[in-house]
Amino acid sequence: MSLVTIVVVLIVVGVLLWLVNTYIPMDSKIKSILNAVVVIAVVIWLLQAFGVLGSLNTIRVN
Repeated sequence: MSLVTIVVVLIVVGVLLWLVNTYIPMDSKIKSILNAVVVIAVVIWLLQAFGVLGSLNTIRVN
């Protein structure tokens, strides 16, 4: 995965999160949970993209 792709994805996710936070009326608790989930997902994706985490396909949830 190229660095340009990673930067574009980060920009798109950031803009979408900003749009949701700005224009969709929600309780502040729900917004903070949504922000935390998106940030955690992006960090996990970045760690996987740079090879730090390895493959998450081996994790099984029963």
